[in-house]
Amino acid sequence: MSLIKFIRISLIIQISVIFNNFHAVTSSFDLNPRHFPKDFLWGVGSSSYQIEGGWNADDKGESIWDYMTHNHPGKIADRSNGDISSDSYHHWRRDVQMVRELHVKTYRFSISWPRIMPGGYMNQVSTAGIKYYSALIDELPHYNITPMVTMYHWELPQRLQELGGWTNPEIIPLFKDYARLLLEMFGDRVQIWTTINEPWHVCEHGYGVDYMAPAYNYPGIPAYLCGHNLLKAHAEVVHMYRAEYKKRQGGRMGITLDTSWMEPKSNSPEDREASQRALEFYVGWFGHPIFSTHGNYPATMVDRIRNLSKERGFSRSRLPEFTKEEIQRIRGTADFFGINTYTTSLVTSNDHNNSAKFPIPSFNHDMGVVESQDPNWTGSGSVWLKVYPKGIYNLLMWIKKEYNNPPVIVTESGVSDRGGLEDYPRVDYYNQYLNFVLDALEDGANVQGYIAWSLMDSYEWKAGFTEKFGLYHVDFNDPQRKRTPKISARVFAHICKTNRIDWNYRPSLNEEQITAMSRLPALETTSGSSRRGLSQRNYLRNILVRSLSLVVIVLALAKYLK
Repeated sequence: MSLIKFIRISLIIQISVIFNNFHAVTSSFDLNPRHFPKDFLWGVGSSSYQIEGGWNADDKGESIWDYMTHNHPGKIADRSNGDISSDSYHHWRRDVQMVRELHVKTYRFSISWPRIMPGGYMNQVSTAGIKYYSALIDELPHYNITPMVTMYHWELPQRLQELGGWTNPEIIPLFKDYARLLLEMFGDRVQIWTTINEPWHVCEHGYGVDYMAPAYNYPGIPAYLCGHNLLKAHAEVVHMYRAEYKKRQGGRMGITLDTSWMEPKSNSPEDREASQRALEFYVGWFGHPIFSTHGNYPATMVDRIRNLSKERGFSRSRLPEFTKEEIQRIRGTADFFGINTYTTSLVTSNDHNNSAKFPIPSFNHDMGVVESQDPNWTGSGSVWLKVYPKGIYNLLMWIKKEYNNPPVIVTESGVSDRGGLEDYPRVDYYNQYLNFVLDALEDGANVQGYIAWSLMDSYEWKAGFTEKFGLYHVDFNDPQRKRTPKISARVFAHICKTNRIDWNYRPSLNEEQITAMSRLPALETTSGSSRRGLSQRNYLRNILVRSLSLVVIVLALAKYLK
């Protein structure tokens, strides 16, 4: 083959590459943007312990998180606590303005049980606590923002923990008393209620392992007692609401579960079965009793725990049994399915030799699934959170199939970093994940809303202040805890305002943000921008520029050699 002929063939190949690249990018480039439904519920979320501070303000009681962080600071990554945090107890009006700036329709926040009932009982009710939440709830409708209130987001009064907390059946009437007080005080103005946030974390991470407060580190037994009482407490509150309050208050009440999507590590039948089993343990533990046709725990969970209990010499299953009456009373006790999801795990089965070395007994050993993540997935500020956008689609479609397509609200979704305002990776996360939420909607999933996590940087539980999820930056060195919108706040506001994803909208820092950036430590100044990535338009431009440059070189060489 002559050199000239070789060059001509190369030119044809390069033109083909340009065409294919252009087609590949423009096919994903949103030339005809899809819109979310007109009544889609956009929101942003927070939780009381993470943002409020004021841990002993007025007559607030001690919570299990106050107790743990004060007495065991070594359990927290930076030995910090939520005593002041974002200080929303004193700056809640600014919080409302931030919610307003985001153009969302709802603000999801939680109420601190010990701020309302310092000792956990009705014999002592805090007037200051009632006034604080009442003022916040009153302020939101002025800007057409609907309050979405979580009754329990992990803030149990410490005095109740000393009775055994959620492992003691006495928690059921106590939680019902607490819920009744909230409905009496705020129910006329709150249209969306969530009873309990992430019961899996409450039970397994609170009692099964040394992680979330109260950090029992007692695997395989108390977590199941916790879950049993929690489900009954939830059901009693929903029945009370429907019988006594719903007709005149006109709201709805659900529960928020959480999970990562459990992706089979391979396409083998064993890994697909491991995926289904993991979802039944994580979601089905609490989802099946409420949302399934027949109620009760998933059969797989019941059988495995019973058999493994018997193998270890227990006289009965470590998973308590519901009576027929309890199964019926719990089933159907939710007006919507709240789901918190951030990431995806790759799953395969643990072998009979327990090569994963799970404690015996334990939740993980009972489930019999080994989890990992693809190291090639985009990372975040949290070791557990890697970006896999299709996971949210897969999860929503699984819920649709498993529970006969219930109304779903994504009550938490977001990504962490280590600080800064130039958070383009967070922009990419929301654009990509919401794109798959749209796919799920188009494929028939009954998704009614999406609530971004979170409104602002705050206390991130065991991670302390080392990980940031906020759309707004909080200057924790400023006594006033100055809040500044990040790039992601402006992008998310644009999505909520226009009801669609705009892949091309990637604003630069404005004057307010540049000023705030100048006060940040070097780590926060660079962490957001270092992984900024490219918008689809920039990506397309770069491909075309590189390809055209190569063509120019080939043409020039061909002319020279002719």
